[in-house]
Amino acid sequence: MQISSNQNGFEVSLGGRVLLVHSAQTPMLSIGVGSESITMHRGNFSVEDDVSERLPLRRFTLEQKEDAALITFLSDCGEIQYALHIRQEGDRVVLEGSTPASRFNRLWLSLHAQDKEHVYGLGEQFSALDLRGRAYPILTCEQGVGRNKKTMTTFLADSYDGGGGDYWTTYYPQATFVSSRLYYAHVHGSDYMVADFTRPDCHRLLLWNTSFTMTLCAKDTYPALLQDLTSIVGRQPMLPEWAFRGVMLGVQGGSGIANEKLERMLRNNTDVSGVWIQDWAGRRDTSFGQRLQWDWRWNQGRYPSLKEDIARDAARGIHWLGYINPYLVNDGLLYQIAMENGYLIRRKDGSIYLSDFGEFDCGIVDLTNPDAFAWYRDIIRDNLLGTGFRGWMADFGEYLPTDCAPFNGMDPMQAHNLYPTLWAKCNREAVAAAGLDGQVVFYTRSGATETQRYSPMMFGGDQCVDWSLDDGLPSVINAALSLAMTGFGMFTFDIGGYTALFDMRRTKELLLRGCEFAAFTPVMRTHEGNRPTVNHQFDADGETIAFFSRFSRIHTALLDYILPLAELNSRQGIPVMRPTFFHDPGDEEAAVAMHQYMLGQDMLIAPVVEMGAQTRKLYLPKGEWEYLWNEQTYQGGQHHEVPAPMGQPPVFIRRGSEAIGLIPTLRSII
Repeated sequence: MQISSNQNGFEVSLGGRVLLVHSAQTPMLSIGVGSESITMHRGNFSVEDDVSERLPLRRFTLEQKEDAALITFLSDCGEIQYALHIRQEGDRVVLEGSTPASRFNRLWLSLHAQDKEHVYGLGEQFSALDLRGRAYPILTCEQGVGRNKKTMTTFLADSYDGGGGDYWTTYYPQATFVSSRLYYAHVHGSDYMVADFTRPDCHRLLLWNTSFTMTLCAKDTYPALLQDLTSIVGRQPMLPEWAFRGVMLGVQGGSGIANEKLERMLRNNTDVSGVWIQDWAGRRDTSFGQRLQWDWRWNQGRYPSLKEDIARDAARGIHWLGYINPYLVNDGLLYQIAMENGYLIRRKDGSIYLSDFGEFDCGIVDLTNPDAFAWYRDIIRDNLLGTGFRGWMADFGEYLPTDCAPFNGMDPMQAHNLYPTLWAKCNREAVAAAGLDGQVVFYTRSGATETQRYSPMMFGGDQCVDWSLDDGLPSVINAALSLAMTGFGMFTFDIGGYTALFDMRRTKELLLRGCEFAAFTPVMRTHEGNRPTVNHQFDADGETIAFFSRFSRIHTALLDYILPLAELNSRQGIPVMRPTFFHDPGDEEAAVAMHQYMLGQDMLIAPVVEMGAQTRKLYLPKGEWEYLWNEQTYQGGQHHEVPAPMGQPPVFIRRGSEAIGLIPTLRSII
């Protein structure tokens, strides 16, 4: 760390990178007063902030020691003081700021930026990989339908129930970004924040708190940066080996249907790792589509042979998975138990806070209450693991009302962003309590800082069953890579998407292209969607069954390649799916390459994400690359357009790498 100063200002550098710049003309800190107005509806949040006062802190004094400094900022009149403590810890710089002036509740902090700098991360972002040019609120919420205010889909969703979303709406925001100048910035805690990357000379952060702690770290490579970041926020527990074999089939409808679909796929030589039944607790029909009975107990009328089926398939190496979320429908038994024991989130007047989930109301388990947390942990252990499931979708987590009264007394805005981490932790502790660490696959939808520490895997949520850039198949790639650059390197998604609304239906082409893509991700998994009858399914016809069979075997053939990558992610925080620029940070073309990714260091995948496309334009990093489906070699450091007929997604393997040995096996799978 280097700090240079004069009477007009100062600069703070780390590893030769200027990170903080202050002068009287461009102060790096301002404090102010704001009054928020928040509208909530079914996990969608609209935030308005009325800033009535903002004071730039231009004047400063600097006291510097060997590895630390105290910078005291003052307002122009000198009456307001703000203390910024800076200390170096190895390759990191830690900033801690506070003021005794209690009437302020807003803080603006600027970090130095360069004009051509790229910014990545901020949790799971769907619309763009490079975040430069936009501002992003850090507020966990529904992803939204369409996620683009210029599209008819989003307009209809907004008109229907305010659920259209926007470019920034995400289940998993995290106040962490990584710069192409090879440093990361991580704001600790769960305060609401807006990260504004629209200015050419600075990245401006607005915090709804005047006290903060931030860690900055500079390294020479992206792997080293993420290894350091994940040593702070945590790394994913390792998934069991069976999760990486074949496909997890998402089915529903009862024991008869589930078993029939499984046996049909097995007869057709499909590698099946798991059978995922989200409706194990029952079904509830709404205008949105088929929903679940949110009373998390085995529905023996619907799945009478469940335990026998689980035992039978365990002997065949096939595991059954269920579903749960942290909400309890108010006509269920678990709700009654939670209500009687004070385990549900309450309003400030002490009444139970019922939330509308679309034609049914639920209570939210108050995971800030240690007794409620322990009770729900045991529900997961007893009702899911006790039934025999060896995995589940740990869904939702974004709905905590911002005007509730959490048991632990937290500000509800802070508790709102913390809740996804508590939800992941609850699931993780249930697995540990059952003595099944390393044997269970659960995957979460919502996230926040330190969700990495507890959740083995994220899933991409509820994409539309279409090709749209902001909420369709292409957006899944951005989601995976943004998570990767935030320290979460294990990802899965609903093949073909989930949300079918406003005459959308999942076509055969979309499902098959999604199948191709999923085979080259860590975990391959299907979902019938919210309206199964209008969506093309994996067993809809013989051609589709054969297609899934082939790519399930391709996925299994990648086991020896993917498994070490997953272990590296769990051990060092280096993601399995990586941006094209990950191993060559100086390659400007790689930095802006879209909708393609590295699988490890030696494979590049460019899924087909346009309807009707038979070719794919892509960029190859430096080196020589062999196209999987023929023997042609392509030079890296160049753009290419390659053939991409159905069944042959663009996959390249680095020549000279051990992975080149995979090619004969992969080509032979027909």
